[in-house]
Amino acid sequence: MLTPENKHRILILGASGFLGNALYKELCSYFKTFGTYCKPNSALEKNKHFFQYNVEEDDVFEILEAVKPSIIISALRGDFHAQTIAHQHITEYLVINDGKIIFLSSANVFDAYSKYPSYEEDKTLSESRYGQFKLKIENMLLRLPKRQACIIRLPMVFGSQSPRIKEIKIHIQEQTAIEIFPNLIMNVTTDYKLTQQIHFMINRNKSGVFHLGSTDLVHHEEFIEELVERLTTKRVHYKRVYTTNEDRYLAVMPKVNRLPKHLQITSKEV
Repeated sequence: MLTPENKHRILILGASGFLGNALYKELCSYFKTFGTYCKPNSALEKNKHFFQYNVEEDDVFEILEAVKPSIIISALRGDFHAQTIAHQHITEYLVINDGKIIFLSSANVFDAYSKYPSYEEDKTLSESRYGQFKLKIENMLLRLPKRQACIIRLPMVFGSQSPRIKEIKIHIQEQTAIEIFPNLIMNVTTDYKLTQQIHFMINRNKSGVFHLGSTDLVHHEEFIEELVERLTTKRVHYKRVYTTNEDRYLAVMPKVNRLPKHLQITSKEV
C-alpha cells in the first residue's frame, strides 16, 4: 500500500549546499530522495541517488527525465540567468507531469519596503539584484496551478554548518571585525527547524506562500552579539554598519499560513 511517506520521489536541486544537504538528511529516510551536486565529489559520485549538475552548463531536463520526481525542491545557488532558465524548464516539466515545486525564496523580495515586517500576502518589491532574481522565479511559479507551487520565503538561516556561522568563527579565530547592522530588525531560523517544517508540508500536501521565520523580531546587532557570546569567551571586534539613520525591517512574518505550534520557533531558540 502506498502511504504519503513513500509515494513521493523527491529531487533536491542543490543538495550539496547548506540547506539542500540538511533537507536531504531529513527526507531520505522517508521518501525516495535524489539530489544534485555541482563540484566533483568522490563520495557523492558513488551514491546512486546523486547527480552531478552544473546550472550554468547542464540542462535540468536530463535529470528530471532520469529521476521523474513528483516533488522538486529548489535550493540552487549560482548564476541568476542560468537559474532562471533552469526554473523555466522545471515549470514546463511540471505542467506536463503534474508535479510540485518547493522553491526556497528570500526575505529580500521585500527589501524595498523597510518600514515594517512583511507578511505572506503583502506586495513584493525589491531593490537588490538578489531580491529581484528571487521575485522573477516566484512570479514564474505563481503562474502554475496553486497546488503545484510552494514558495518558502526565508529570513537569515543559522546552523552549525551555515556559511554565516563559519564566517563568524573565522573572524573570531583571525581576530578580525564581525560586521553588525545596528539598525536592522529581522527574524531568523535554523536549518533544523526549516527541514522539519518542509517535511510536515510535504506530508500535508501544502501549497502557496509560506514565511518560515521566527515568530518574533530581533535587532541584528543584539542577535549576533548574543550568538558570539555562545561561541567564544575571547574579546571580539565589531564593525557597525549603518545603511540608514532609522530602523529598517527585513523580516518575513507568518500570518495567513501558520504552521502548528510545535513547528514554530523564536529567535531565542535559534
